[in-house]
Amino acid sequence: MYKSFYGLTEKPFSKTPDPRFLYMSRGHREALARLEYAVEECELALLTGDIGCGKTTISRALMDRMGDRYHFLFVFNPRLTADELLRVIASGLDVGSPSHAKDELLKEITTALYGLHREGRVPVVVIDEAQMIPDRELFDEIRLLTNFQLDDQNLVSVILMGQPELRGMLASPVYEPFRQRISLNFHLAPLGLDETMEYLDFRICAAGGSPGLFSPDAVQRIYEITAGVPRRINSLATNALLVGYGRDATWIDSSVVEEAAEELLP
Repeated sequence: MYKSFYGLTEKPFSKTPDPRFLYMSRGHREALARLEYAVEECELALLTGDIGCGKTTISRALMDRMGDRYHFLFVFNPRLTADELLRVIASGLDVGSPSHAKDELLKEITTALYGLHREGRVPVVVIDEAQMIPDRELFDEIRLLTNFQLDDQNLVSVILMGQPELRGMLASPVYEPFRQRISLNFHLAPLGLDETMEYLDFRICAAGGSPGLFSPDAVQRIYEITAGVPRRINSLATNALLVGYGRDATWIDSSVVEEAAEELLP
């Protein structure tokens, strides 16, 4: 539909976390560099950011960048008991039918970790939406993952990703032991106005189009309406392309954006 009209070969503002469409703002570059370091050093890292700022996409880009030496395990729903988390991790380590007895389960995980180490591989546990972790017990279990060591080297790297309230949760004194294990933390902020313009052009070009499809006044309104949050930009920009296509508008200006914004849910 609108793709051929605007000379695109793909949808430029898809909601899927495709690393090809990851616009590397200064904040994204710093976040990715810090996570690379944490993974290389087998440390516990914390990445926070508002909904839709690109945390999940960064984790996919990290996996692609680190190469085959690193074995990534993703936990997308952390509303688990401590034992359930360990079984999810064991499954991710290719343990067949993980035990329901905790002592046996820990042995299975230990055996799998040492097996990966002998192969020269490093497991990386990525826990998304970590603000949904239900209780202190689960945080304690995550902290204890960093006890899997060989001499002075950890056998597993752990990355927690969550919304800003995660920092407030961890500020409680009861989480002091956990905070002491965090070697790296970073907060991913929304895009600025100039970055919003670059983001729109970048994704249009990645989809086969040409830069400059969005006029400066359109970019200004998109930034004001979305506050620079990439996921919101994606929704508004997609609607603007649909509205522009319906108008036979070869250029997306602020009037198109205004009409597109009216169609979005508040």
